[in-house]
Amino acid sequence: MIAHVTRFVLVGIVCAGLFTDRADAQLDVGVTEGRADPVPIAVTDFNGVGTLADLGADIASVVKADLEFSGLFRAIPPGAFLQDPASLGEDAQPRFDLWRRSGAQALVTGWVSTESDGRIRVSFRLFDTLAEEGLVGFVFRGGEGIWRRIAHKISDAVYHRLTGESGYFDTRIVYVHEEGPQTALTKRIAIMDYDGENHRFLTSGDQTVLTPRFSPTIQKIAYFSYFNETTPRVNLLDLTTGRRDVLGDFPGMSFAPRFSPDGASVIMSLAINGNTDIYVMNLETRTIRQLTDGPYIDTSPSYSPDGSRIAFTSDRTTQTQIYVMNADGSDQQRISWDHDNRASYSTPVWSPRGDLIAFTKHIPNSDWAIGVMTPEPGEGERLLAFGDLVEGPTWSPNGRVIMFAHETYGIGEGTERVIKSIDLTGYVERTIRTQGAASDPAWSPLIP
Repeated sequence: MIAHVTRFVLVGIVCAGLFTDRADAQLDVGVTEGRADPVPIAVTDFNGVGTLADLGADIASVVKADLEFSGLFRAIPPGAFLQDPASLGEDAQPRFDLWRRSGAQALVTGWVSTESDGRIRVSFRLFDTLAEEGLVGFVFRGGEGIWRRIAHKISDAVYHRLTGESGYFDTRIVYVHEEGPQTALTKRIAIMDYDGENHRFLTSGDQTVLTPRFSPTIQKIAYFSYFNETTPRVNLLDLTTGRRDVLGDFPGMSFAPRFSPDGASVIMSLAINGNTDIYVMNLETRTIRQLTDGPYIDTSPSYSPDGSRIAFTSDRTTQTQIYVMNADGSDQQRISWDHDNRASYSTPVWSPRGDLIAFTKHIPNSDWAIGVMTPEPGEGERLLAFGDLVEGPTWSPNGRVIMFAHETYGIGEGTERVIKSIDLTGYVERTIRTQGAASDPAWSPLIP
């Protein structure tokens, strides 16, 4: 099953000439601060004949769920529709006055049919009901088994056209699935669509696994494991072939190995001769280059999107703090500064936009928090999510949403380990559906 994780084929064709392309029709979305009222949008069941009608309803349901997940859109209930969706022909204009009266500022309609070669054909159109014009339309073709991917691609297209940002719905999540009591957890790497569908396990549970991370192409996953609970290893799993390679047996490995933006290298921390420093490995030659050197623990490295800088943590001061340096290890600077110097910072991850670094923060005798800061020393820190133990942020590919692990303390079965998400406004928080207890999430780039 692994061999089919990323090998789906979709063809998207712009329906040229159907619509104008108005840049001023974009929503003014508060990305980092404030709270935007959700935009009312109508998504009709996609028209189809026979069993394709059920498929059309399923596609529309996923599109609505995606858009509402973002917190930027509110789906108009079908009972409020004043025009019968079945009357909407693929080339016909909707009754804009009726859709405005239903409360919709935007309208998504679609159609499902079967091609002569057996593939399904899914088309959609997005309308601005206020300006009374079409905004965008696409046709997707593919096997019926990948209809959910088609739905996510439609959601991404709608999201992009109405907000001006790229979407993040046609993506996957890898995480560590946990089973058993806290003292004897079985941990397996699992992969799923961002909304919890198409769930499958990638490891068997015979080894303790930690911190899986996607390559930029989504074809490979790097992760850390203990073999027989004694030998730490960095592993590389190819999702296309299912092949696993051991990058090296490095005693004292700390935190997650992570890919460089070009996918040619893996950066990690190694414990050698009592010092834990940051190293980078060239995946073709398997040569290792040391980037930090000192009598302290340097770990949890993360590249900037352009590969020119690296964020990492170090305990070279009283508490663990976040630092940045050039990709060659030069110009190391501390950037986290708590006002009373009591807080510790960990797990820095650079935003895909390059403007922010997400992190975990902990103040003794207080809650944990997920926050963001700029790469400049002491600037722009904002805390977004709080909890008994929240940690390990990972970014959506458009840099708008952060997923993280959240553990709620309890006694025995009262302890809950889940994955949550929060957007940069700090208002839209969601719990991600997983199959049991979960930790260490990593969000993929958009699927090619």
